[in-house]
Amino acid sequence: MRLFYHKKAKKHSGIFFGASLAKPNSRFYNSSMKHNAIIIAGPTASGKSEFAHKLAKRINGAIINADSVQIYRGIENISASPFAEISGRFDEIDGVPYKLFSILSLNEHISVADYLALAKQAFDEVVAMGKVPIFVGGTGYYINVLINGISQIPEVCESNRNKAREMVAEDIESAKKMLPTEFVATDPQRIARALEVFLETGKHITDWQKKPRDCAVVPDALRVLIMPERADLLKRIASRIPEMIKGGALEEGANIIKNNLDSSRAIGAVQICDMLRGKISENEAIENWTTKTNQYAKRQRTWFNGQYNADIEIKNVPNDKDLERVIEQL
Repeated sequence: MRLFYHKKAKKHSGIFFGASLAKPNSRFYNSSMKHNAIIIAGPTASGKSEFAHKLAKRINGAIINADSVQIYRGIENISASPFAEISGRFDEIDGVPYKLFSILSLNEHISVADYLALAKQAFDEVVAMGKVPIFVGGTGYYINVLINGISQIPEVCESNRNKAREMVAEDIESAKKMLPTEFVATDPQRIARALEVFLETGKHITDWQKKPRDCAVVPDALRVLIMPERADLLKRIASRIPEMIKGGALEEGANIIKNNLDSSRAIGAVQICDMLRGKISENEAIENWTTKTNQYAKRQRTWFNGQYNADIEIKNVPNDKDLERVIEQL
């Protein structure tokens, strides 16, 4: 979710921030804290990014990305990244450090294990700064491994990885039939991951996931869930997609086409590229993008309701009262 701004606010690095934000307070980072980090999770368009930034300003925090799309560069507007209106560096906004945003090309692959290693490194760097690590995102399997660690699945060779992707691209339904019924993911990347593990090891990913886990980064984090009412979320999704198109989404789509990048990494990128290629109209692109985003938000809500044990649940677009509520728990 991109950060909103007040019209009379001070401009910094291309984004505006309201003057009401309090100055950083380093007293929050000390050995008496009950939690070694904070996780702010929730579905797309719930207001996570703006809330996390305000919290970071209040408690001397740093933001660490837990979104599998915002980790890619060149789609900052399409992915509703905090850096949607900022060009150049992707490591700081208004004095708040940001980590793991826009660090990969769209043609690069990242596994959950890769993300976990990067997250651990970012966590250590933030702690070394004397700041509070604040993980922000809506990607359930990233958040899951941050809290619970990861099963030690053997490394997959490049040929099996490519073969799995090809099988999913050619016929995703047939690919899913090769996986056990207990594997319920619908995301093509997750299906390809499960398939490549099976091709490599002869065992299903669900079998590996039943083995003991390790390498959890923040098992004791304060877990915040931002979950506005469904109707409010749908309105926010519908209103922001046309704004993205008016912003930099078209330029990002043109760059994807020009450089033959993988548009399937993000909802919206496919629709923008199809529109630019003349396959669909702008209205069709908006309608399809909105539908796909709504479906994704529904999957996120289901995952968080069933898999994320929140310490604090915010059932609205977060406000200053919610900010104080979180701070009181530190």
